[in-house]
Amino acid sequence: MAFFRPRVSREAEVRYHADLEIRRNFGDVLEKVRVAQRRFQEAKAAGAPLPGLREAALGLDTALTEALRAAEAGQRATFGVKSYDSRIARRKGRATPDGALWTDEVNRLRTMREAHRLSGIPRMPRAGRTGDPARLTPRDVRGGLASARG
Repeated sequence: MAFFRPRVSREAEVRYHADLEIRRNFGDVLEKVRVAQRRFQEAKAAGAPLPGLREAALGLDTALTEALRAAEAGQRATFGVKSYDSRIARRKGRATPDGALWTDEVNRLRTMREAHRLSGIPRMPRAGRTGDPARLTPRDVRGGLASARG
């Protein structure tokens, strides 16, 4: 008596086809990153006010996140449908030339996004004691109460 064992799960097939669809749009997503990066650099060079600069930086962060997700989908699709169920198949897929290219692209985008998050997004100043009382933080209120007692 022969037993039939499916090669991959139905869920793996569905995820594989979804990742193929996402990978098709990878070029468009990278173009969005280029546009957002150009917009951020132009805002920085023009000395844009802080809210405008922050908006451009957050736009770049969103574009980088979208590109990273598309690259990860492309990477998974390149590894093959079996890799969704098997870590050994993932390792074998990563060892192929196409798998290595997608892995490098994912690492490049992840590094770019993290570097931008650490040093590229300007912070908005918090409302302090001289700011609007309705926007004071609990720490500011505690400090104000402590100085009023002493």
